[in-house]
Amino acid sequence: MQVIGTSHISTYPLRSQIPVALGACILIAMVWKIGGHPLIPVILAALPIAGFMALSNAFLVVLGFIIFSFFRIHEVFPFLMPFKLPMLLALASFMALGWNIFSGKIQLFWTREMSVFIAFFTIVVLGALFATNRAVAFESLTGTYMKIAVIVLAIIWMTRSIREFRLASFLICLSGILVACFALYNSVNGIGLVEGTRVTIGRDIGSMLGDPNDLALVLLFPAAFGLSYVMSSNIKWYDRALGLFTIALMFAAILATQSRGGLLGILAVVGVFIWYKIPSKTLFFTVGILGVLVLYSVADISERASGGAHEIGIDESAMGRIYAWKAAFWMAVHNPLTGVGISNFVYNYWEYSDFWDGKNHAVHSTWFGVLAETGFFGLGLFITLIVMSIRNMMRLIEKLKDFPEHPYLCAMAMALLAGLAGFCASGTFLTMGFIWPFYIMFGLSLALCRIVSQIENPPTTLSPQPHLSH
Repeated sequence: MQVIGTSHISTYPLRSQIPVALGACILIAMVWKIGGHPLIPVILAALPIAGFMALSNAFLVVLGFIIFSFFRIHEVFPFLMPFKLPMLLALASFMALGWNIFSGKIQLFWTREMSVFIAFFTIVVLGALFATNRAVAFESLTGTYMKIAVIVLAIIWMTRSIREFRLASFLICLSGILVACFALYNSVNGIGLVEGTRVTIGRDIGSMLGDPNDLALVLLFPAAFGLSYVMSSNIKWYDRALGLFTIALMFAAILATQSRGGLLGILAVVGVFIWYKIPSKTLFFTVGILGVLVLYSVADISERASGGAHEIGIDESAMGRIYAWKAAFWMAVHNPLTGVGISNFVYNYWEYSDFWDGKNHAVHSTWFGVLAETGFFGLGLFITLIVMSIRNMMRLIEKLKDFPEHPYLCAMAMALLAGLAGFCASGTFLTMGFIWPFYIMFGLSLALCRIVSQIENPPTTLSPQPHLSH
């Protein structure tokens, strides 16, 4: 793909834009001068200014949408729900992306990773078309996954400076702190507990965070970023303090969820940093084994029976997962190219399972979930995306050793590598193939590759068509 030139949104002076904006505000307010809710004229009058700010701060709008969608801030603070902030931020993000592409303000580029992602997205769409329950498949496709696909491209093309990476890291840590504080508050006060001990958030309003496994998954993401601040060199003291505070709260809150997948994810995240910090690999594995034993005893999950999910298909035992995974395999055998369709595993369980106890079970595995719902070809593409992302981050960590003046880029690379490791480990027990975590890391990893490429090759000599994988 050819690079689109860079031009400014507008060449008109600010003094010419202000009268136009004020005139639009007055015109809209006059339309609503009588009747309706008294705040409607005020809200509509502010829309042009809000739109102008969205176009001028496009990355911040996209980042806000990611924060609300992934961390479910509006469900942590239920009084925000009537304002429909995720929907408004989604519309603003799409508008900002479209306008910045149309105006040529952002520079478009394409990579092999993006081609693989589009191929996987195509498989998901085809799977929805041939799904057993098309209504459920298209609800997931249009409600979540299409937004993910657009935002992935927005992250890749609109994250263009070190300042934006630092802002993303800061807001991810801050959001994680907010969620963890509410989780620990609920744990101490016995609010919304599952099985009497496992903490949740917003269970009474049907929040995604009402599942302790999903809550642990959300907390894994900021854990990687917090630990990167603590373990990286040449980081400012206040960022290191933020990282230390973040990782302490994430550990405590994940332990309170008693999620097996969450504990595996934490071990993987910490393991990545220890791997780079400890030269002796014998010592590394010794520390790893001790860490597993300590976490297992501290978390007190030995007596747990269920997966803790509040959706249809709660697992009563480890055998329940094995039956579900076998069913996923047979779904892929009978539908090798497209699978049974996104979000269709539960609705096909009874037909493919060797064991039927009168209820459908959830798959509780990212890998088997993707296998069942996109087939063998889809799983191959999904794993390819993960492998390419991990390889890119490992290369960047080595490259950035030659650029000690950019410690925050190295911290971001370490955070993304640790986050990917945590995703892979926790994916054994958590179903997250079609939700935000991996795709945010995938988008940020490609944007980071672009920034490092520009550092290695200044813009005057930068090839217009970079290839990040070899």
